[in-house]
Amino acid sequence: MQSYEYLGKPLQIGSLTIKNRFCMAPIGGGQHHLPGGGLKDETIQYLVERAKGGFGLIFTGALAADCTVDPYTGIGPAILQNPDAFKMTATELNERANAYGTKIFAQITMGLGRNYPNLPAPSSVHVFRHPGEVSPELTHDQIKSKIESVIKAAKIAKDSGFAGVEVHSIHWGYLLDQFALSMMNHRTDEYGGSLENRLRAAKEILEGIKQECGSNYPVSMRLGLKTFVKDFEKATLTGEDEAGRTLEEGIQIAKLLESYGYDCLSVDTGTYDSFYYACPPMYMPKGYLVEMAAKAKEAVSIPILAGGRMNDPDIAEAAIRDGKIDAVVMGRAALADPEYPNKVLTGHTERIRPCIACNQGCITRLQQGKQPTCAVNPTAMREIRFAMRPAIQPKKVVVVGGGVAGMETARVAAMRGHKVSLYEKNDKLGGNLIPGGSHSFKKEVRELNAWYQDELSLLPVEVHTGETVTAKELKGMGADVIVLATGSVPIMPKVPGIDDAKVIGCMDAFAHPEKVGEKVIVIGGGLVGCEMALDYAQEGKKVTVVEALPKILSAGIPSPIPNGQMIPDLFEYHHVNVMEGHKLAAVENGKAVLECAGQKKELDADSIVIAVGFRPAPSMAQELAGCGAVVYEIGDGQQVSTILHAVWDGYEVGNNI
Repeated sequence: MQSYEYLGKPLQIGSLTIKNRFCMAPIGGGQHHLPGGGLKDETIQYLVERAKGGFGLIFTGALAADCTVDPYTGIGPAILQNPDAFKMTATELNERANAYGTKIFAQITMGLGRNYPNLPAPSSVHVFRHPGEVSPELTHDQIKSKIESVIKAAKIAKDSGFAGVEVHSIHWGYLLDQFALSMMNHRTDEYGGSLENRLRAAKEILEGIKQECGSNYPVSMRLGLKTFVKDFEKATLTGEDEAGRTLEEGIQIAKLLESYGYDCLSVDTGTYDSFYYACPPMYMPKGYLVEMAAKAKEAVSIPILAGGRMNDPDIAEAAIRDGKIDAVVMGRAALADPEYPNKVLTGHTERIRPCIACNQGCITRLQQGKQPTCAVNPTAMREIRFAMRPAIQPKKVVVVGGGVAGMETARVAAMRGHKVSLYEKNDKLGGNLIPGGSHSFKKEVRELNAWYQDELSLLPVEVHTGETVTAKELKGMGADVIVLATGSVPIMPKVPGIDDAKVIGCMDAFAHPEKVGEKVIVIGGGLVGCEMALDYAQEGKKVTVVEALPKILSAGIPSPIPNGQMIPDLFEYHHVNVMEGHKLAAVENGKAVLECAGQKKELDADSIVIAVGFRPAPSMAQELAGCGAVVYEIGDGQQVSTILHAVWDGYEVGNNI
């Protein structure tokens, strides 16, 4: 059994002892609060589940303090709006978490600034994703008022039992970050100009909290060590042409924060303008932050907590052992599996449900104003409403299709006490997880498939692989419930020459990569096509992506902001040729004939890979009508979508049979 000695060691933050080196990152916003103030029961349960799961330190999602300057908080009622309601509910949270030896820091924000429209910022600058709109500029009195609000909210947090507070934040381009960044702070008073002036608000907040809460009360700061931006709305993949914060300035800020009296720093990277460094998708290597965090640790003596694709226990253990960081901060991985620390420390890492870094269930839903949760864990942040309930009357359940939707249905139904049989026509479980996980950067998808198979092996599920079942056979099984999760099949365009030897369907290309030559045209600039193109380019192939729409990644379900930002930058880095507004008209003599605005052009290649989308596989639902069993059709078999919707369909049906 792999030992994770260093991850299990206690951590000292000032006078406070944390039981291990696992920290849960702050996640969420307004959905955590009751309309009139205070934390929802659902929020309390969500955080307590992570305390029960072994996290030594938990940071709440950002809590608003100011309720007078900003026209809205963007993250729910401010603490100062109803301090009594906040105290009552937060006290319950801390009492319950303390039972597990977990400490919680309340993360309190000064504001969100130009990341959202109509919110004031240090200076009038471009509002993220709102062309032509600039933020209102804070007055001197408004700055003072906001600082005072954070200090008052911190005192209420202490009185509510929080073990410390984290100041939100000099990261992700939020308001304090905007003060600290010269590209966003053009003030000429004491809050602008020199770096020390740009950090003055952070300094005054710290001084006020220590005065109100006591010098020994722990205060953390979330700090982005490097922004990776070269302009508003423009990231820099390599970190060159930095217009925001260089790593050298990030280290200087760390030193200054320590000198002010901050007790620890929770470090990461990026802003909204470079969101793929703030909330990294699967294309970003795990542990990418470690060496940057190590430079911060060399420069200061207070603990450095590191977050951002740190959900690999081997990387985390080595980084702590080698003195590069003091603890790991995990957000999305904590959503995917609240028991992550316990599973690591008890030697059961294979049972960790992996975060696939898709950003679909968490940050994207948060930004859309929907209930954030997790693509692979539908109960995350809604543990009460979505709790798994034992079956009152066990039933015979037959699931057809061993992809992710079918496996989730079988897993949940079996855990609830139903008798479950799962049929998969291929010789392996996984369905579209198999091709979807074949990319070099999709290790987590492969891990998700392995996790499902391991979990099913521990449950009383009859798994039949390599068996195609017909409607007639299903009718004879005596099932109470039949769940059809038969997935989807790729679309092949009906154009002349589509049967040319150089043309390869995407599923064939996934299964037989040796068929794909060195010069590749990928027809289809949706997510599947773009990820195939990226993988080929990273292998050193010469790649062209052809997309009929005006922009890649614009068809179907919108890509999360980090993913949608990173793929075009990766294409540029790997010299992928992108031809938008072009469609495949024909294949002639081994060449792709493309059409754009009535003009045709030929493009030569070794391989023409077709990735223009999927459609539901043929359904047996009508043939099963009147068979005596309740029939449900889920996942791609109902509507082609994502892993998120497949898992959620499977959980919904499996939990309610």
